[in-house]
Amino acid sequence: MPEIVDVSSLATQSPRISPRLQLALTQSPVPAALEEAASFGRWWFEPETSRLVLSATAAHYLSVEAGQYHRLDDCFNYVVSDDLLRLLSIFTSKPHQPINSEFRVINATHGLRWLRLTSLPVDLASPQLISGILLDVTPIKHAAMRERLGFELTEFLVGSHTLGDAVINVIQLICKNLGWDWGAYWALEQSPQGTQQLACKHFWHHPEHDLGSFGQESLTLSMAPGEGLVGSVWKNGEAGWVEDMTSDSRFLRRTSARECRLWSGYVFPVTYVSDDGHHHSPGVLEFYSSLSRQPEAQLPNLSTTIGAFIARMAQRLEQQAIILHLARVDELTGLANRSHFYALLTQACASAARAKVSFGLIFIDLDCFKPINDAFGHEAGNVVLREFAQRLQALAPVGASAGRLGGDEFALLLPGDSTEHMAALAENVLQAARTPFTYDGVEVTVSASIGISTFPENGETSPELLRSADAAMYRIKQNGRNGYNIFSSSSPHALAQKQSSLARCLTIETELHHALHGPELFLAYQPIFDISTERMNAVEALIRWRRPDGTLVPPDVFIPIAEQSHLIVQIGKWVVEQACRDLATLRCADFKNLKVHVNMAASEFMSSTLPQELRALATAFDLDPRNLSLELTEGMLMKRPDQVIPVMRTLRQLGFEISLDDFGMGHSSLALLKNLPISSMKIDRSFVRDLTYQSNDRAIVKTIVELGRQMHLDVIAEGVETASQLKILQQSGCTLIQGFLLSRPLSLADLLTKYPAGRWRQ
Repeated sequence: MPEIVDVSSLATQSPRISPRLQLALTQSPVPAALEEAASFGRWWFEPETSRLVLSATAAHYLSVEAGQYHRLDDCFNYVVSDDLLRLLSIFTSKPHQPINSEFRVINATHGLRWLRLTSLPVDLASPQLISGILLDVTPIKHAAMRERLGFELTEFLVGSHTLGDAVINVIQLICKNLGWDWGAYWALEQSPQGTQQLACKHFWHHPEHDLGSFGQESLTLSMAPGEGLVGSVWKNGEAGWVEDMTSDSRFLRRTSARECRLWSGYVFPVTYVSDDGHHHSPGVLEFYSSLSRQPEAQLPNLSTTIGAFIARMAQRLEQQAIILHLARVDELTGLANRSHFYALLTQACASAARAKVSFGLIFIDLDCFKPINDAFGHEAGNVVLREFAQRLQALAPVGASAGRLGGDEFALLLPGDSTEHMAALAENVLQAARTPFTYDGVEVTVSASIGISTFPENGETSPELLRSADAAMYRIKQNGRNGYNIFSSSSPHALAQKQSSLARCLTIETELHHALHGPELFLAYQPIFDISTERMNAVEALIRWRRPDGTLVPPDVFIPIAEQSHLIVQIGKWVVEQACRDLATLRCADFKNLKVHVNMAASEFMSSTLPQELRALATAFDLDPRNLSLELTEGMLMKRPDQVIPVMRTLRQLGFEISLDDFGMGHSSLALLKNLPISSMKIDRSFVRDLTYQSNDRAIVKTIVELGRQMHLDVIAEGVETASQLKILQQSGCTLIQGFLLSRPLSLADLLTKYPAGRWRQ
């Protein structure tokens, strides 16, 4: 800080100052010491002479000599060029207008600063003289930048962007706001030799600076932990300055730095300590300037926050990648699991239909597999499954997808393959299955039965293709096994089967039409309990169909037929109206805050009139819209998200809740999830089913619960059937539970009788 000068004494020290300005300075009521303590500087401007006088603090902010009678151009030598013309125009265009403007200055010692120039009311004794104060608002700007960093990194975190997108964004933000010329991110990775190394993954610099050679050398250079400045910062976990890049022996890019006229820099670790005490250090950030920057520059004040943000994001993205992998991959074999393979098959059907091309599906069932488990135990069976999966993956051609559909069933998806090629591949798969497997020194053998179907000849949807391939495989099973069969839709058996299926569907559709106008349809309610309070949080309305003869038609039989015949919309309206009527009954029975979950079809959400129809129902039954939660699955949502999501937003604005069912099946991305107007999500029962013996499912469930907590969403686990599943869910933080363990679906009367107070345990 320069020596404090009492500006009032300038009237005698600077005879060049005009008499008017001398008088104003002599009468200035603010002492220099008070000015320093209050962290502001003063200035006086005389429009007649275009001269400016600065107090010691103001001069220090602008890096000029205090007390001089300055020309405007001389005062603003260190103002950033983008702000200079605007600043000059304030004094030259309309000098007597109130002034309140912010601008940036940059110098070698303090880097980039933000200053605010403000004028004071005109002194009637000297109306031709303008005075004001100059404030350093850099801390305020940095606080705003920290908030902006947090917001932008959070946006990237829940979006589909990569870590590189976020890092480049942060580097630009720092360079532009703190006056650095070049910034880069070095990530820790494994070298081809298996050792750890740091490599430059992302860098950015101002386009007006020619820093190409420095960037090129950075990209081609790798450093071991402890090597060079970057390696030392990562290993020690402590930030480091380089005051002269061209002569500092720790800095390994001295030649290119000299060529690009880079001079000084600051390097700091990207690191943070998680709640469990684990230290995460994914990389290092570095920033360099052509100025001789000193440790007093502003970046160190922000480096800890920035490093922690990037480190957290790197860890979260890594966890998300692992979760996505676990959700798609069979844990035992490493192949695509059932749900992901079905998704790939569905996607292949859609793509092939658009492109009007064909593809093949090979369905494989291992023969004589059960005797191996019976004779040697499940570990022997696992050895066979893992080894066969490796052989199958090795046989799969480029572009093919291999999956394990469950048990000893496998499949291959072969885009664009001919029947001859699929037959040849099937022979190779048969040979791979027949080749003996070794377990504990003993050879065991199996064979395979294979069915082949093609798109679109044997089906235009995933279920149709799988049924055709399964039917072809079954014929091999009936004829001695150890072979393959190509499905033929022209065979009498296939035609008869198809005709029988169509007739059955038409019969059910006709009966369903009549059921909609009679007493055959009814609702059952399965409670959703909050185990932390042992109270009923909600119920899910489940449609049931009892024919006049008393037989029940399973929902998985008539719902798909209703969806194909468009009866699903009428059924949906009936369910919602009946649920509202029953909810009114529940309110009268003192279940005032109970929610009712109603399953909806995507086609219902595509109706722009749905929000008003539901509002009319809520009004008719005197219901709070918040007590009605509309459920739709990820798969249904992804069919037409552009039409469904606007209707969802309108429903949420009206107060209705929306729950995302079957979450975790991989249909929707995190980028879509962050924009969905939902209030809760249900963990798919496939993850709950295997919780007790699948570590991957436990990891996925725990992550979904944490994701829901971070996004302020209720997370419901459905399909809970055992005490061990419940215990694991409790340990994972999930408190909203639905399943047979706690209660089966009940009629409205039975619900009121069994749970009169809405409690789980009476």
